[in-house]
Amino acid sequence: MVEKVSLAEKLSRFSEHWSPKIVATVNDSDVKLAKVKGEFVWHAHADEDELFLVLGGRLVIELRDGEVVLGPGELVVIPKGVEHRPVAAEEVHLLLFERNSIRHTGDVVDPRTVTEFERI
Repeated sequence: MVEKVSLAEKLSRFSEHWSPKIVATVNDSDVKLAKVKGEFVWHAHADEDELFLVLGGRLVIELRDGEVVLGPGELVVIPKGVEHRPVAAEEVHLLLFERNSIRHTGDVVDPRTVTEFERI
C-alpha cells in the first residue's frame, strides 16, 4: 500500500523526549521521528550506521574527538562503532533512519532505553 506521511502531523502526536516513533519502513530499515532535549547517553552501535536529520532546532552530536552541530535541514551519518552523545539545549525534532534491528542505546542500558519502538 502506498501512503504519504505528514511529518508535522506525526510529530504532533507525541511529546516525550528520547523515545523515537516509527513512521515508515524501507526494506530492513525504519524511518523514525523523535523529540529530544537535554543530554542523552554516550553509546555506539556496533553493527549499524545511524542517520540524524534535524527538522527543527539545533542538535550537537558529541564525539570523543570533537562534535557535529546540526541545524534544520542538515544531517549526519554516525558510522557503526563510533561512540556519540546527542545533546539539545532546547527541544529538537529529528528524523532518524536506522536498521530495524538497532538497539536504541547500543550496549548501554539507561532508563530512557527503548526496547520496542512504537509505530505511529
